[in-house]
Amino acid sequence: MADSKRDYYEVLGVSKSASESEIKSAYRKLAKKYHPDVNPGDAEAEKKFKEASEAYAVLSDPEKKSKYDQYGHAAFDGSMGGPGMDFSSMDFSDIFGDIFGDLFGGFGFGGGRGRSNGPMKGQNIRTSLVITFEEAAFGCEKEIELVLKDPCHTCNGSGAKPGTSKSTCTKCNGKGKVMMTQQTLFGVMQNVTTCPDCNGSGEIIKEKCSACSGTGYVSSKKRIQVSIPAGIDNGQSVRIRDKGEPGINGGPRGDLLVEVRVKPHPIFQRHDYDIFSNAPISFAQATLGGKVIYEVKAGTQTDTRIRLKGKGVPSLRNKGVRGDHYVTLIVQTPTGLNSEAKELLRQFDEKTGNTLKPGGTQVKQEKKKKGFMGKIKDVVDDL
Repeated sequence: MADSKRDYYEVLGVSKSASESEIKSAYRKLAKKYHPDVNPGDAEAEKKFKEASEAYAVLSDPEKKSKYDQYGHAAFDGSMGGPGMDFSSMDFSDIFGDIFGDLFGGFGFGGGRGRSNGPMKGQNIRTSLVITFEEAAFGCEKEIELVLKDPCHTCNGSGAKPGTSKSTCTKCNGKGKVMMTQQTLFGVMQNVTTCPDCNGSGEIIKEKCSACSGTGYVSSKKRIQVSIPAGIDNGQSVRIRDKGEPGINGGPRGDLLVEVRVKPHPIFQRHDYDIFSNAPISFAQATLGGKVIYEVKAGTQTDTRIRLKGKGVPSLRNKGVRGDHYVTLIVQTPTGLNSEAKELLRQFDEKTGNTLKPGGTQVKQEKKKKGFMGKIKDVVDDL
């Protein structure tokens, strides 16, 4: 059994020459990290917490430390004829007072500070808004409806019936926290929790305000204007100051965070500040060239990509910077041709390789002599 345990110095991460304060500091860090209240339901953390507590119980006691340095774990497991070590007799109240003072901010225990009555900012509120691709690219104004809290005018936010006042909670003496003490395998354990009577406020309302049922707030629907900046992307948020939960003890309201959801577009796709799209062009436009909303060069092949510089989405940080728009051209095959158009197309084929007839090989020879673009020009001139 002794051999299965890790070295106590290794457990705490200190050397054998470590001072008493260094040992206490090392254990303090581990206890704060692995304490069951900080890691509820984590069996591995509980195991490490017990291991560290056992190591501290030995190394913090000069007499036990001396025996451990001389005999190791055998000094306490009874194998040397002694009674072994009873860890349940150890008192950790001193160090746990320090640990929980840090974890929970003091709350007046052991000389720590009490519950804060100063102004505190209210909590932020989150909501979402769906907009179109165009609205995200160019910006827009939207209106949303939310249920927001406001301080109750009847009790001025106190929650107490007009003419009455709150009283100090007798369970926690106004501290908002209570300390529970229990005996465990490793000695006395102290656990700081929120006071169940006042829910951490430190005050009790004996007669509640009828308008707000003692909450101090009333809720109502409100319409809020949201300015969506040009260039916002899917998943980004707009912050609206002072539209969140009311502050506490006169503190400012929190903020409203509106997360933007951009609907997919059937044509345009976005990557960062660049836009990508496909554009169909006719066979004639691809062959002869032309202008749609951009210049199409003669002889353009399908899947040709055109870059429209500065035609993408504007940057949120710098409105003078925009992405680009990349357009992939797709040449469409003509359908529904009348007899005259079909005949002209046959003539075109005869001039460009005679591919409609079996064994037509003229196109390979012509490519060597004049090149494909030269042949296209001859056919167009003939037509």
